[in-house]
Amino acid sequence: MSDVYDLHCHSTASDGALAPADVVRRAHARGVTVLALTDHDTVAGQSEARATAEQLGLHYVNGIELSALYANQCLHIIGLDIDTDHPALLEGLEHQHALRAQRAMQIAGKLQAKGIAGAYDAVSQVAGRGEITRLHFADFLVKHGVVTDTQDAFDRYLSKGKPGYVATQWAEMTDVIAWIRSAGGIAVMAHPLRYKLSHKWMNRALAAFKAAGGMGVEVVTGRATVDEIRLSQQFAVRHKLHASVGSDFHTPDLPWIELGRLPPMPPGLTPVWQLFRGS
Repeated sequence: MSDVYDLHCHSTASDGALAPADVVRRAHARGVTVLALTDHDTVAGQSEARATAEQLGLHYVNGIELSALYANQCLHIIGLDIDTDHPALLEGLEHQHALRAQRAMQIAGKLQAKGIAGAYDAVSQVAGRGEITRLHFADFLVKHGVVTDTQDAFDRYLSKGKPGYVATQWAEMTDVIAWIRSAGGIAVMAHPLRYKLSHKWMNRALAAFKAAGGMGVEVVTGRATVDEIRLSQQFAVRHKLHASVGSDFHTPDLPWIELGRLPPMPPGLTPVWQLFRGS
């Protein structure tokens, strides 16, 4: 029986709905045999996830999803097989945490200016000790009837150019990749087609990503269509990058994005898990 990989998902350590242990249990129940929890800019859920995976006999890979800037565009970089205690990585995460806290206050202030009060206290309570993301604000807007659903929240309030958007000076992509590599990890460009950028722009970004030490690109994701997988496959081949797969699972409330529910990896690609230590 072949392994089932899911190398991109989220827990309450950032903007997921389930605790790290529950994400692992859900993945195991759905047939995932190799899992990486990749919360936004934090490794807070790693110990809990790994301990649960060991109890279940599921192969666990330390992971993270880091926000990064390239040419003034925010991109998401997955770090896989990282040392979660490495000083360079932890120092970088302190920087990211401060930016997220500042951004959350600014988003709440912009929503307040539009007559939408109480956002900061509400999202802080929901996030608890986890990192606050824009998804927390989207959920707040849905809950309070300001928008119809999460996508509506981003379209009307939280995306670039909208009333609640805050431009954030994340660490540069080269620095983020250096943190991952210093921690012994593998840098993977997350969901390359979700940024809604031209193929020319993304090819330029992927060339810079590889030159800085990036080694993989997500080819199969939870939302990807057949055509999107084909285009991501072309990115991997053109830039000689290893291919990764991940659902980007956040919540059981979105059954079409489920742990382990992924199309097969296209033929002719080199899987990123061949780079894992001990593989």
